[in-house]
Amino acid sequence: MPESAPSATPSASTASPATAPPTHTSWWKRWWRRLPPARQDRFATLGPLLAVLLFMGAIVVAMSYLRLEELDREQEAVTRDVEYAQQRLRLRLLERQEQLMRLAREISNREIDEAEFVFQAESLISQYPELLAVSWIDSRRKVVATYASPSAPNAQTRSPNQVLLPGETDGSFELARDLRQPIYSRPLPAEPEQSVLLLQVPLSEQGRFSGVVMGEYLVDGLLRFGIPPEVMARYAVALLDDRQQVLAGSLQQAGSGRVLKWLPWSSEAMHHEVPVSPVGNGLILKAQGYRTSQDVVGSGFVLIIGALSTLTVWMLIASWRHTRRRVQAQQALVAETHFRRAMENSMLTGMRALDIQGRITYVNPAFCMMTGWSEGELVGRTAPFPYWPEDDQDMLRQRLEDELRGRSTPGGFEVRVKRKDGSIFDGRMYVSPLIDPNGQQTGWMTSMTDITEPKRIREELSASYERFTTVLESLDATVSVAPLGSDELLFANKMYRHWFGISGEGHRSLVDLAGIAPSAPSDEHDAVDAFAGMPTDSLTDAGAESAEIYMEALGKWLEVRTRYLTWVDGRLAQLVIASDITTRRHAEEQAARQNERAQTASRLITMGEMASSVAHELNQPLTAISNYCNGMITRVKKQQITEEDLLGALEKTARQAQRAGQIIQRIKAFVKRSEPNPSVSDVATMVSNALELAEIELRRHQIRVTTYVAARLPPLLVDPILIEQVLINLLKNGGESIQQAQRAPGQRFIELRVGPTRQDGIDCIEFAITDSGSGVPADMLERIYEAFYSTKAEGMGIGLKLCRSIVESHHGRMKVENIYNGAEVSGCCFSFWIPVAPTPQPHPGA
Repeated sequence: MPESAPSATPSASTASPATAPPTHTSWWKRWWRRLPPARQDRFATLGPLLAVLLFMGAIVVAMSYLRLEELDREQEAVTRDVEYAQQRLRLRLLERQEQLMRLAREISNREIDEAEFVFQAESLISQYPELLAVSWIDSRRKVVATYASPSAPNAQTRSPNQVLLPGETDGSFELARDLRQPIYSRPLPAEPEQSVLLLQVPLSEQGRFSGVVMGEYLVDGLLRFGIPPEVMARYAVALLDDRQQVLAGSLQQAGSGRVLKWLPWSSEAMHHEVPVSPVGNGLILKAQGYRTSQDVVGSGFVLIIGALSTLTVWMLIASWRHTRRRVQAQQALVAETHFRRAMENSMLTGMRALDIQGRITYVNPAFCMMTGWSEGELVGRTAPFPYWPEDDQDMLRQRLEDELRGRSTPGGFEVRVKRKDGSIFDGRMYVSPLIDPNGQQTGWMTSMTDITEPKRIREELSASYERFTTVLESLDATVSVAPLGSDELLFANKMYRHWFGISGEGHRSLVDLAGIAPSAPSDEHDAVDAFAGMPTDSLTDAGAESAEIYMEALGKWLEVRTRYLTWVDGRLAQLVIASDITTRRHAEEQAARQNERAQTASRLITMGEMASSVAHELNQPLTAISNYCNGMITRVKKQQITEEDLLGALEKTARQAQRAGQIIQRIKAFVKRSEPNPSVSDVATMVSNALELAEIELRRHQIRVTTYVAARLPPLLVDPILIEQVLINLLKNGGESIQQAQRAPGQRFIELRVGPTRQDGIDCIEFAITDSGSGVPADMLERIYEAFYSTKAEGMGIGLKLCRSIVESHHGRMKVENIYNGAEVSGCCFSFWIPVAPTPQPHPGA
């Protein structure tokens, strides 16, 4: 053998050139085949092991990279949120600065005095809690007027005529005087969390510096009310001065529920700081991410990967050891696998296997449970089977012959099955061929499911659909469904077909007249609905819209309600329900006319009750006219009057006649019946007109009327006659209450206050009538607005009912409350408020 090896080499070298040299792949194959089986298994194990180690290394590198990316994203998030919080705080400071500048302009223009200044300052401080105090300081540093928040510390509480020291303003007063522009001071140190920031707004009078309006901000309040809550929840936020001293800061909530102190700044924590504009570098906003725990999840993930990799290595070695035994077991399981595969092709319910001759060879427990027959009673039986009903045996035998010939229905078929106790249930059978490991068909596998309950539910659904259709067809309202952007009609009930026919034009007309139709596509060749590409859930979940329209073609008033829904084919459709409300509209119009007559009757009743007072008021000018005329006649006859005296007497007579005429014209305008005519009306004029009539009655009963109408009130869009009617009724009721209470002359008064207010975020004008009467009994407060209910023995019970109806028709509200002096009722206050008329906007083309 050793000598034959050298001879083999020359033979190889002298081989024919046409013989191809061995390739790289064939060399590896020969090398692999020369290895013993044990070494082959060892190399086969090392390959997956190396792959597992490489996979673990890749996981470690990927997690390190993701951690760095996460740190960068966290820093970007901190920077973005701090910039957003600074913008919010800046806008809040600028809004307060604008309000103080407006207050300064009004002071410079002498539009307000000290009392009005205090009132406006109080309104500002009550609305914006970060403001501690607002002061009016003249050019000599003396406090003219000031108002401080009730929660302000004593150090920020000042009194009028107090002179501020230069150190109290930190030089901001001098800068405002020199620069003539708003100046912010540096944060003034105070007690912990009580640092104050001053804003000096200069006052100018004829070009001369006349003082400042000084606003004092609580730095902690700026942090609490100026920083968005979502930023405060994610970060530890603080306001610092230029020396990095913490002026106000937030707290951190630990996972265990403890409240920790302010987090120390560190280079490792994610933080960002930015100066607060317009204050400047004297106030710095800084935020730091809350310190989190160690990356237990990431470390645990690495440990899990390592453990899984170790387990994989162990499993590879164990798999190699058990390979031979698995091969032996595989051959034994092939026949069983094919058998189970045939069973898996059918439904996992009742299973029955037949051989080629139609004999039952296998039934599973589910099949026995469904039929009530045991496995011993069924296996080996041939047709007819015991679970066949007697009436269906011929049909079932024919089906069995078709199955044995391979003519089975792929979708299955329904049969009736008899249980052992004689009861019948409906079943569906599916048949598939049974193939052995050699590919030969050995029989048939049948699966059966009980469909009695699904069949009953399907029949009930069909009946329910018929009932639903019957209900829709018998409705007195039209019901129609059409897809968006199309004239196709998907559904229409009997009433719709009776009114509009079977076309979709009626549906489209209802939607167009109601003004709630979506915009249709403009391209006729690419017609899709207006909401194509949008999620339909937001439309189908939206509430229904409704409108009242008049359909000229039908001569009816219709209430149209629409909503979007997803049709059975997935398209977005619109449901329209139209109800005939003609009768209701006629009833509402008649009720409105009756209400108008009631208002006119109420004014006539009011004037009837005031007739004696009006007659007394008219008697004075008429008596004066008569006296002047008789005096002039007597003196003319005696020729004892000069031309100047005669002219003076005639002028006085004319003034008295004019006064009587004004009273008569005012009464005529008040009782005149007219349609409601809302117009932009002046508040002071309405109050003056109402007092002109009501004071006649009140003076006769020796009742004083005190009136306060705020200056520069905006106009109201109301019917002035109706509002005057409400005021007169309330003033008259107050006078009658004082009469019933029999108050002393010094306690007989009524106060009418008119001023601005806000209700539900809307600017309103409030009218408040306060009397010194006996008030309204507590058990009658809920019933005083009921029709024909009165607390007076001779009352008709329509006055307050009409007053409330008038106020609510002007989108206002009315309330009543007793005024208590201890446990005793000392008066009553009726108040109502009307929304301010919107300011007319200039036309764009003007």
